[in-house]
Amino acid sequence: MDNNRVIIFDTTLRDGEQSPGASMNMEEKLRIAKQLERLRVDVIEAGFPISSPGDFQGVKLVADTIRDCSVAGLCRAKRGDIDRAWEALRGAADPRIHTFIATSPIHMKHKLDMNPDQVLEAAVAAVRHARSHTTNVEWSAEDAGRSELDFLCRIVAAVIDAGAATINIPDTVGYTLPHEFGARIHTLMERVPNIHKAVISVHCHNDLGLAVANSLAAVANGARQVECTINGLGERAGNAALEEVVMALRTRRDILPVTTGVETTEIMRTSRLVSTITGFPVQPNKAIVGANAFAHESGIHQDGMLKNACTYEIMTPESVGLNTNRMVLGKLSGRHAFKERLSQLGHDLTPEQLDQAFQRFKELADKKRELIDEDLEALVDEAVVRQDYRYVLERFHVASGSADIPMAAVEMKIDGELHKGASWAQGSVESVFNAVKQIVPEASQATLTLYQVSAVTGGIDSQAEVTVRLELDGRRVQGQGIDYDVIAASAKAFVNGLNKLARRNGRDKTAV
Repeated sequence: MDNNRVIIFDTTLRDGEQSPGASMNMEEKLRIAKQLERLRVDVIEAGFPISSPGDFQGVKLVADTIRDCSVAGLCRAKRGDIDRAWEALRGAADPRIHTFIATSPIHMKHKLDMNPDQVLEAAVAAVRHARSHTTNVEWSAEDAGRSELDFLCRIVAAVIDAGAATINIPDTVGYTLPHEFGARIHTLMERVPNIHKAVISVHCHNDLGLAVANSLAAVANGARQVECTINGLGERAGNAALEEVVMALRTRRDILPVTTGVETTEIMRTSRLVSTITGFPVQPNKAIVGANAFAHESGIHQDGMLKNACTYEIMTPESVGLNTNRMVLGKLSGRHAFKERLSQLGHDLTPEQLDQAFQRFKELADKKRELIDEDLEALVDEAVVRQDYRYVLERFHVASGSADIPMAAVEMKIDGELHKGASWAQGSVESVFNAVKQIVPEASQATLTLYQVSAVTGGIDSQAEVTVRLELDGRRVQGQGIDYDVIAASAKAFVNGLNKLARRNGRDKTAV
């Protein structure tokens, strides 16, 4: 491979999904995978096939669909895991088996109950078995950041001899500092005699807020694959944020003279999609993709920007897909213009989805004079996500006032049959939720652990985006709803979450 090229390995669908409440169904995984393909990441880690039938099907769907990226599946150093992963991946254009085993003293003793020689033997056996399926085999040393260097060098050499094409060095618990992690990669590059036969990868967690810094330090010392997630999503404090790693490498080529194949103008759209599907909002001051990332309020900053944007911007908004020349559509805009703009935004809807999105566009255009790209993206989310659900919100009515108890009447269809419910509560949103609970028994059993409202765009006429998190029998799902009216958005989010509960199976989790 080109030694100046850094492979971008996206694990949003696997490690990112391990964030509590960030579970995705198969259709949502496929939507994100298709967008990652447009983003032009090199590898998509689609899941952990052995963990559940649902995860297996999700990985298989992504592998069978995506053609322009390698698709990986995670598996433990066990023959059953590896064979199950290959069964899911074999339809991919470039399938990758990613197998791992822990190598730190604390993990080997307390988690595996194995000694170093046993771990080495298991790692080598796993890689050899994976190689019987494909030459695209990646091996990871879980908790490499706390592993003893002598043993790490020995096991890395052994798995490369066994056929591993990629060696991943994860800072699984986010423990190391950048100079320390960089030195660890440097040591491997110097001391492992066959290191030139494999690509060195890193997978850094963000427990101390150093995941991106550690990843860049690793690249500076010879790593040529970085494993990361959109918006830094992931278990505990998350992973290295793909958008930060990619834009740091692009912006600081004077220090790190390497390239990636990422289409950076797709970054904002990808960030928005992942945020919408998972219900994890992006903080306003988040680097690269936050709402304030390219905002300038200080008078001194504004003056400098007017004279030369480079005074306070080290990258352009356009370089990450923040288009300052957005097309504005209104109620007089036709179906052709609407479809054309969605196509420009990267959306290829089915005729049914387009009909639904265009109908909502016309309804919203009657209330809001001008709709910009963010409004259109929200309409698409609503049209694509809510297909073939068991519970359908038909209509609702709320009566409330400053001196009145809010009351709500709701009509819903369950499997096509109309049901009605009515209730009251302390607030209008709660009264709607209570009315839904009368209709859907599962709703009364679920616990609402999160209710969150945000604006899709700025201004009083912005659409409201509501996220709810529901828990039932150990299952946890996110529901989203978007509408010009906050109460309507809340009702949609609640029903969306109930539909996910009705379809979702439990899953096991792991960490690398």
